[in-house]
Amino acid sequence: MTKLEQIQQWTAQHHASMTYLSNPKTIQYLTGFGSDPIERVLALVIFPDQDPFIFAPALEVEVIKATGWQFPVIGYLDHENPWAMIADQVKQRHVNPDHIALEKGQLQVARMEALAAQFSAPHFDLDITSFIEHMRLIKSAEEIKKLEIAGKWDDFAFEHGFAAVKAGKTEQSAVAELQYALMKEGIMEMSFGSLVQAGAHAAEPHGATNATKFENNELVLFDLGTVYDGYISDASRTVALGTPTAKEKEIYDVCLEAQLTAQAAVKPGLTAAELDKIARDIITKAGYGEYFIHRLGHGMGMSDHEFPSIMAGNDLVLEPGMCFSIEPGIYIPGVAGVRIEDCVHVTEDGSLPFTHTSKELTYVG
Repeated sequence: MTKLEQIQQWTAQHHASMTYLSNPKTIQYLTGFGSDPIERVLALVIFPDQDPFIFAPALEVEVIKATGWQFPVIGYLDHENPWAMIADQVKQRHVNPDHIALEKGQLQVARMEALAAQFSAPHFDLDITSFIEHMRLIKSAEEIKKLEIAGKWDDFAFEHGFAAVKAGKTEQSAVAELQYALMKEGIMEMSFGSLVQAGAHAAEPHGATNATKFENNELVLFDLGTVYDGYISDASRTVALGTPTAKEKEIYDVCLEAQLTAQAAVKPGLTAAELDKIARDIITKAGYGEYFIHRLGHGMGMSDHEFPSIMAGNDLVLEPGMCFSIEPGIYIPGVAGVRIEDCVHVTEDGSLPFTHTSKELTYVG
């Protein structure tokens, strides 16, 4: 059964008149067509007993056809009403939807209301999000191969980024150099904004790369990812410019122990919560538990943050083919931040990482 047929079957089993999908990553996963429509409307409409169609900006129609998509593609121009056109296509198929399934975590309220206005009191009482999350949860051998290639480009980026760390240069310059090196090799897209943070700036886990200058005798945090054929990489390393303080070295060693221990523990049958606890207990025992302020990891594949969360309270059992990050961190305001991360895929008896840059403290500059 194809992926589309699985969605069609779910639609029929849940007595939905149709399923309306608008997450670009979901559409790419199901059809092979990847695009960011920005403010325009992109949708995949699936029926229980009829062929699906893609509704897209007119400028994307030929690209969609070139992917091998075998079903109708409906294009619209910017001045046209997309909702009326979608409704017209639905009604041409003799459907007056009373129950419409959605990815409820993705569709904007304004767009849901615009779609609803085209039909007679439809109900949006069905959420297909969980079903799609579980479809994407177990990666195929082909998907894992793409993730491995993306991981190799992460290792390449680390090499060039580390070489760019010099006292007096800026975080921004290091990002520019590593991304330029990737672009020269044909890797044009990062999976998220590359993060380089120096010294105390790294204690902001979601801080942004800025004009902070590197200084001797401090730690520098790298977090970056690339995109290969629609699949991403994501990894973090923390390196030393000069000689870190005893406190910084201690933080690093504790974080490294937590990361290595958790990664070595991954195997089928373990739960996400148990894996989070393995790393968290090490950091807590060392006295830094209050500074580990996020989950241990997240799913990854076509997106850098996918289902599931590797965190306390999640009793999801790990299975072969699941892919996720293992990224403990210790962030002490005004002092330093350390994060060490590999993404892995679960095998029959353990796990394998997608990135291979050494996690022993590397000295740069």
